[in-house]
Amino acid sequence: MNYRKLGNSGLSISEISFGTWLTVGFGVEKQIAFDCMKKALELGVNFIDTADIYNRGESEKVVGEFLRTINREEIIVGTKAFGPMTDNWMTQGLSIRHLRNACEASLQRLKTDYIDLYQCHRYDVETPLEETCYAMNNLIERGYILHWGVSQWTAVQIINAVRICEKNGWRKPVSNQPIYNMLNRSLETDVMDVCHAEGLGIVVYSPLAQGLLSGKYTKENIPSDSRAASELMNTYFPGKRMNDEFFDKMDALKKLADNWNMSMSNLALRWILHRTPITSAITGASRVSQVEENIKTINTILTNEQVEQIDLILDNAPVDQYNGTRVGWGIVKKGY
Repeated sequence: MNYRKLGNSGLSISEISFGTWLTVGFGVEKQIAFDCMKKALELGVNFIDTADIYNRGESEKVVGEFLRTINREEIIVGTKAFGPMTDNWMTQGLSIRHLRNACEASLQRLKTDYIDLYQCHRYDVETPLEETCYAMNNLIERGYILHWGVSQWTAVQIINAVRICEKNGWRKPVSNQPIYNMLNRSLETDVMDVCHAEGLGIVVYSPLAQGLLSGKYTKENIPSDSRAASELMNTYFPGKRMNDEFFDKMDALKKLADNWNMSMSNLALRWILHRTPITSAITGASRVSQVEENIKTINTILTNEQVEQIDLILDNAPVDQYNGTRVGWGIVKKGY
């Protein structure tokens, strides 16, 4: 396994990490979840990501039970707060009141004394940002959490949080957890640059687009044991992307992957990790074989030329809305 520093923090995160959304405590049985997490750790994964909103605490409970079976010092645990934990409107958001309540509840469910990385799951437009930044700093001072980060925040929101923390001498966010994959490249337009410049590590979720980029789906077949076919786990499945154009591109990418002796999932994950600001890709799993397949990614490297071939097939890189020229990460523009 390869490890990368999480922004300007002292945490070293495995390039492939283990995520629990829609699976642990929800879509798969507890023993299968245990087996998947155990295999991930055996293969070098050191970061498990969850959130209180995942089945309203059930995911954290399963992770907490698993933590009791291993050496806590050998694993980095990340969780998040923001979403409603009950049907009452008061149990959500990023106010200092809710963050303290949510953090204490997560600690109990996770059966741990501290959370390595506590993340603001979304941006709260109804709470002053200064209050949120102070709340996260206060949780660090109390010893409840070690680091804090954000998820799905815009570039401006991230910069504002960093500046508020600098102004007040508070601990700054060290990470951002956005969605990013071959099909969704909005991160490249400005957030990736801002995170890199401000010292935030980027831990991306849905790197395989919930399996669309795994190569398992074809025009003729949706596997019966796949997420798309599961009534429990297909609520957010991006099925609208499954059109003729998508399958044509997947066929072309599959040919490249075969020529380069790698699987489609390895290709998709390595494409993400080729970007230097990315710290880790969070991968979920409903069976041990998926864990093993995802971690094979560490044995593959893409050259710049190979990435260019992939981009030609995808044809979805961010471009200027007026002149159609390439914009985003790695593109330097000067003048008009």
